[in-house]
Amino acid sequence: MAEARSILATDCGSTTTKAILIEKQGAEYRLVTRGEAPTTVEAPFDDVTIGVLNATREVEDLTGRKLIENGKILTPQRNEQEGVDLYLSTSSAGGGLQMMVMGVVRQMSAESAQRAALGAGAIIMDVIAIDDGRKDYQKIQRLRELRPDIVLLSGGTDGGTVTHLVELAELLLAADPRPRFGTMKLPVIFAGNKDAREEIQRVLGERFDLRIVDNLRPTLDRENLGPAREAIHELFLEHVMQQAPGYSKLMSWTSADIMSTPNAVGKIMVTIAEQRGINILGVDIGGATTDVFSVFDGNYTRTVSANLGMSYSICNVMLEAGLTNIRRWLPFDLDDYEIRNRLRNKMIRPTTIPQTYHDLLLEQAVAREALRLAFVHHKQLARGLKGVQQQRTIGEALEQAETGRTLVDMMKLDMIVGSGGVLSHAPRRAQSALMMMDAYQPEGVTMLAVDSIFMMPQLGVLSTVHPEAAAQVFDRDCLIRLGTCIAPVGQGKEGEPCLTIEYNGKSETFRVGEIRVLPMGVGETLEAVLKPSRGFDVGAGRGRTCEARLEGGVVGIIVDARGRPLQLPSDDALRRHKLIEWLTALGLPEP
Repeated sequence: MAEARSILATDCGSTTTKAILIEKQGAEYRLVTRGEAPTTVEAPFDDVTIGVLNATREVEDLTGRKLIENGKILTPQRNEQEGVDLYLSTSSAGGGLQMMVMGVVRQMSAESAQRAALGAGAIIMDVIAIDDGRKDYQKIQRLRELRPDIVLLSGGTDGGTVTHLVELAELLLAADPRPRFGTMKLPVIFAGNKDAREEIQRVLGERFDLRIVDNLRPTLDRENLGPAREAIHELFLEHVMQQAPGYSKLMSWTSADIMSTPNAVGKIMVTIAEQRGINILGVDIGGATTDVFSVFDGNYTRTVSANLGMSYSICNVMLEAGLTNIRRWLPFDLDDYEIRNRLRNKMIRPTTIPQTYHDLLLEQAVAREALRLAFVHHKQLARGLKGVQQQRTIGEALEQAETGRTLVDMMKLDMIVGSGGVLSHAPRRAQSALMMMDAYQPEGVTMLAVDSIFMMPQLGVLSTVHPEAAAQVFDRDCLIRLGTCIAPVGQGKEGEPCLTIEYNGKSETFRVGEIRVLPMGVGETLEAVLKPSRGFDVGAGRGRTCEARLEGGVVGIIVDARGRPLQLPSDDALRRHKLIEWLTALGLPEP
């Protein structure tokens, strides 16, 4: 694909279809412009391609280039002013890919199945397991109520028991759930004990569109998610996409398979992590859901918190976090009644934006809690395998470290990328940085960044056919570097020295409880020596000096000396005073 001169990529979201045009300029690929239009998957249009063409027409208007001919995208490129060499698309229109997961043991096979489905870009409607505490009739009722696109059935190691898997298959047969779209047979993927394949075929073969793939957990200490994810992707294209209005037409236009939006975001995260050899954490906070993506030591995990969002689901955040947790981030006094009413107004008028600075600060306080709760959920699923025998040193045995520990290690994290309206479109970039620092509490040295216009889905599908172009546009046009955050881990008394940084022949000391910004722009770097006080750790151990290469950004180098874990003052007046102090330290106005 190295010869592609121009690329058009669209993302058909649930409300908006976005188009971006990328061109090769000299030796590298760059974003030229973008267009957007309402998605047209529902009545009265019932044809997703209308929204695609409308978004593309906006790109035509902005560039003066002809991209549409005879009612379709013009490929390949004819000359400088006509057509594109590649046309790609992603989609989450029509509610995305919705799946049910069934497994024998909830904490083992069902959890592996969840990881496979989430990694393939699905929203999980429910997880049914033999040991989930529900009676059989309740499980059957649940299967009938929900109309999934695909069911993933897993469990048992190869050569293990077959009985429980047959029980699950018989439950599915008794429930006979109907698919969400069309009248075709409901797709079921079996990714369990290979010895059970004949029995599963006998029970489910006639009534369902059954696909049999390699076991997700062939042995207790090995997880094999690839084949199940491939099968989910294929069935998504064959069943869900073909049934949705206008998708078969759209698929005939594209240069590669249409990919689900979350799957595409995960792909670009994995590509960047592999190319740079880094650990990365990404978040997409939307109106209804919050997706979290991470790559730690090559292990990719994605989770969807389907009830945590900033408009349709904002009252769920209020319910799950509690008013006390939301109020702790407000640098002014607001009673419970007022907080509830403002958030309920946002839920019933989801497209409104904050009208006053106080409204904005309340929305950003809720965003911190949505991000925090989604991250807690993510850490629970981003784990090593449960039930695995591990060889341990005597030190590890004394630590009582359990199997199935979270893979998320904040001290090893190199970069956090935030996207979604509340982060990408915050009035000041420093507000995005502060929200991520408060919600994720990065440790040691971490680069903070945001996605400028949320083009990660398009770059994700591009990375499958042209990884070089995707990486170049991601780096130059998509990613806005806010700056490096340095956060010593530990607790101390307010005002005590906790970190000294030596750089460019200078030495600066930072005290417990403060945030300070060292001015340094995008593309500027410096070599620094970090000297934590006794009891504090910046990556080399408590009290140990380490060297770091610090990179600037639109905010600068942010030294967060508030301690980890972050503890806000319990006294309301003192807490509000500290919040205002931290806002002004980042150059933000007082409320």
